[in-house]
Amino acid sequence: MTQCRIKTMGLTAILLLLLWRIPVFAAYDYVDISNPSLRKIPMAIPYFRVEPYHAEISRSASDICSDTLNFTGYFTMVDRSSFPVNPQELDVTGATLNFESWMNTTAELLITCGTQISGNALEMEFRLFDTFKGKLLLGKRYKGSIADEEEMVRRFCSEVIFYLTGSRGLFNSSLAFVSTGSGNKEIWLCDFDGRNPRPFTHNRAITLFPAWSSDGQWIAYTSYKKGKPDIYVEHVRDKRGFSISYKGLNSTPAWVPGQFNLAATLSFEGDQKIYLLTGNGQVIRKLTDSSSGIDTSPTWSPDGQRFAFVSARSGSPQIYVMRAGSGQAQRLTFQGDYNTQPSWSPKGDRIAYTSRTGGGYNICTVSPEGGGPSCLTRGSGDNESPSWAPDGSMIVFSSNREGPSRIYVMTSYGTDQRSLLSLPGQQTDPDWSPEGIK
Repeated sequence: MTQCRIKTMGLTAILLLLLWRIPVFAAYDYVDISNPSLRKIPMAIPYFRVEPYHAEISRSASDICSDTLNFTGYFTMVDRSSFPVNPQELDVTGATLNFESWMNTTAELLITCGTQISGNALEMEFRLFDTFKGKLLLGKRYKGSIADEEEMVRRFCSEVIFYLTGSRGLFNSSLAFVSTGSGNKEIWLCDFDGRNPRPFTHNRAITLFPAWSSDGQWIAYTSYKKGKPDIYVEHVRDKRGFSISYKGLNSTPAWVPGQFNLAATLSFEGDQKIYLLTGNGQVIRKLTDSSSGIDTSPTWSPDGQRFAFVSARSGSPQIYVMRAGSGQAQRLTFQGDYNTQPSWSPKGDRIAYTSRTGGGYNICTVSPEGGGPSCLTRGSGDNESPSWAPDGSMIVFSSNREGPSRIYVMTSYGTDQRSLLSLPGQQTDPDWSPEGIK
């Protein structure tokens, strides 16, 4: 089971209290995230009961809960018009719930929430029920202010996913991407589901290749703000940072997991090769040294022992894997004449990449040990720049299938493909943060 860091709640008024927890041994009866033919579980989320009644919070909080869990692709949300009881009359504790009536709506899981408002204070008490077994699975209570509503809901959603899958999920993660809405290519950030988009850089120059550090505290990127491609490393919160500006090209930074070191493409010695650098730009050593063709676009395995990269040493761009320090590269891709932009899954079992196939660009995956690729997108425009969710369950990418390039997500098996947000200009180069930094 993958271990994920739990985010410390930075909101001043929130206190998390554990109410109930059913042992996790039962969790895998519900969602097997390793199954590509996953059956979606029907889930009912009525409007939340609020005392004193507050229609806006009742609806908005339950909608956030529904949208957040629906985002995962694990569930089908049951139509609220079929629910057997008025939300304000619902027994949120479950003591008198008629589970058979909920089963008649097709719901297998039911979430209830009792909410109390006192001035600006907000208390939310959530429960997750199995309607077939007629029992409580999980309960949590959160206290905070009305402004903390979304944070409380998403915290409970994380608990639901952890109970049902054994994984903490991705609800406390963010995306970095490139947007041209300002007239220049700048780095923007948004929540995992496209909410709350906001600019990160204001360089007024071409800015590319955002890369989150494994602790989520830093973003490295390439920018031409001084006239040539240099790497900049900025702290996400206070914007302090460093620049990496060797002679020639400085590009495609990729953080080493668990370290304040990164791999990057540099050309100060001639051809573009991949170097290992400290976070403030000091060269530790050269990682690739082939005499034929350029090497670029590194991505690290979760244990930091190997990295994948793009090389033209065979005559066209292809994906290779190398153990750090070995100097020996293994070619992974043999189908397609143009394979680039590799991204190593946090589970370690697949590498996603962009492949020119069938006259267009598509997202494919391949095992780090080699073998045949799986193509996840086809017949839907150009699809590029894949990046994995922190739990490995989803992939974010850019696509021009509907016109201008936008940010899309899909499950790791290529299902449930949909766009996340629509901003002026075009959006490309997404990178998914680790969990716990939103």
